[in-house]
This record gives sequence, C-alpha cells and structure tokens, in this order.
Amino acid sequence: MEINPKLMTLLLAIAPVSELRGAIPYGILVAKLSVAEVFTLAFLGNLLPVIPLFFGIQSFLSWLGHFRWTRKFSLWFVERTKRKAVIIEYYKAIGLALFVAIPLPLTGVWTGTIAANLFKMKFKYMFLGTVLGVLIAGIIVTILTLSGSELFHILKYQ
Repeated sequence: MEINPKLMTLLLAIAPVSELRGAIPYGILVAKLSVAEVFTLAFLGNLLPVIPLFFGIQSFLSWLGHFRWTRKFSLWFVERTKRKAVIIEYYKAIGLALFVAIPLPLTGVWTGTIAANLFKMKFKYMFLGTVLGVLIAGIIVTILTLSGSELFHILKYQ
C-alpha cells in the first residue's frame, strides 16, 4: 500500500524526528509536489502537535514517573530538554522562535514546546514563538532544499 505523497509530507512534518526538516525535502525532491503545497503542508503539520503537547506533556511525564523503569527516562528527558533549551528560558518567545528556527536535530517544535512548558511560558507567547520559529525554519529548509537540488543538477550535467 502506497501512502499519498501529500499525506506523507504532512505526517513527516508532524513526526518528532523529521518535522518539517524532513517533510520539505521529501515533498519537493521525492514527491515532486509544488513548493507552495509542500511549504503549506509542512508548516501546518509541524504546528499540529503543539497544543496537545504543550498541555499534555506534564501529565505524560508524571505518568512515566509512576513506573520504576520509566522514571529515570522521564527525569533524564526533563533535564536534557532544559539544558538544550536554555535560550528559551532567558529570551522567552524570541528565544523559542530562534530555537525552533534552527534547522538542526533536537531543536524543533517538539523540544521547543516541551521546553516552553517546563519553563512555565505562557501559552500565547509559546504559540507565537513556535509559529515564528516554524515559519523561519520552513523558509531556511525550503531555500536549502531548492539550492541543493539546483546544485546537484548543475553538477550532474557538467
């Protein structure tokens, strides 16, 4: 069974490992969708988990803490997130936007939203910072994808 390329682009944008950093190259280079379509799907898909994640992470971590075999992971995860996202603690929404915008592993929406919750950021500032960060990340990844694709074609035909 083959998954629809638009759906796959959306799912990659939602997933915590790939986010839009994987969705945009897939949509443009593999699925051959239009840039506007890919950007829209990746942008919206990357924002879909934000609200449930922001309001549900404390309950989930608390639930993990009830079990001996997951308690260590829960504590490690919280400490690691706080260490990685110190920019969010200091600069609030602007720091969150910068953190989410950096197109590197472990700096996306999932980690940023969790960190914003752990640092007790107000929802409206978290959401504003996240939207701005996803927009910037989307622009960066789209430009890099299109530039890399063009460079590949130039080198291929020389």
